[in-house]
Amino acid sequence: SELRSTSVRHFTAMGLEATIVCVDNSEWMRNGDFAPSRFEAMQDAVNLVCGSKLNANAENTVGLISMANKREVLTTLTADIGKVLNCLHRVQLGGAIDFINSIQIAWLVLKHRLSKNTKPRIIAFVGSPIQESEKDLVQLGKRLKKSGVNVDVVSFGEDQGNQHKLDAFIENVNKDDGSHLVTVPVGPGVMLSESLVSSPILAGEGGGQQYEFGVDPTSDPELALALRISMEEERARQQAAAGGSAAAAAPASSAPAPSAAHPAGNDQDDELRTALALSMQAAGAPSSAAAPAASAVPNFDAMTEEQQLEWALQMSMGGSAPMDTTPAASNAADPALAQLLGSLPGVDPSDASVQEAIARLQQQQKEDEEKEKKKDGN
Repeated sequence: SELRSTSVRHFTAMGLEATIVCVDNSEWMRNGDFAPSRFEAMQDAVNLVCGSKLNANAENTVGLISMANKREVLTTLTADIGKVLNCLHRVQLGGAIDFINSIQIAWLVLKHRLSKNTKPRIIAFVGSPIQESEKDLVQLGKRLKKSGVNVDVVSFGEDQGNQHKLDAFIENVNKDDGSHLVTVPVGPGVMLSESLVSSPILAGEGGGQQYEFGVDPTSDPELALALRISMEEERARQQAAAGGSAAAAAPASSAPAPSAAHPAGNDQDDELRTALALSMQAAGAPSSAAAPAASAVPNFDAMTEEQQLEWALQMSMGGSAPMDTTPAASNAADPALAQLLGSLPGVDPSDASVQEAIARLQQQQKEDEEKEKKKDGN
């Protein structure tokens, strides 16, 4: 017995219900205050309610009863929404509703439901005046409450005339806030089905209450947890990708500058930076210290490549020696030296100062060779 009660409570929390929908098919439903008519507006609302109930749980069932004319069971409890809608569209209008007898018929149908684990519920659509007295409705409500049947009433069209009676009925049938009265007043643009979406009748059935990821965590906790974990992983991946892009786009100037303590002779980058700085300076009048250096030609055989490079840079910035613009002097330039100067950033081998230095170097070499020849001849 204890195991059975625990199982019933579990299925109730999961939204497992057997629902009988009572529809108003009286003559009052021909009224056009709800477009296109009260009856057609009710059909759309019934379609919404039945679909929501069946989608809430695979074991839910719904049935249909007409409250006017013949007051008959249109379809017993079923999970086939097509069968319910087919019976709903074959309902004929006529007469007045018999609210109490219709609710009692629905109660009888629910007593014979196949699965006793389903919680019984009645949803009544009332769009015409209720003929029964308030006293009779109160007694009916107390009996239903004692039997554990929840009742939802949707009042529209004649809501003002039925308000007092229905309030008393719901007050006596309500238990643990399981029964509700939804009143939809007549107004321009008011749709019955849209009013039910945010009502307590559809709360937890895809309307009224909105769940994260569209999944009720009480009905399917594993699916809700999996969706939440997946969303968190995707958010973390996007944040990591955004952080990597920001790091790659960091400016190169943020890199640490090379240390000034490094030896100049062992760091060619420092020499290139120095040559670039010198080449970007304004070539003004030569200083007193640079003039002797420009006129004195050193012995290149006894100099290393770094010393030759330094002398060539000094000559390119000095500009004190006379410039030889003859074609012979231009053609006599050393290709290796011109290539070396061209590889330096900011140094143009075709610059007049550089050409002058190269020409003076070639002239000095020729003079040295002639002196050597004279000494050998003597």
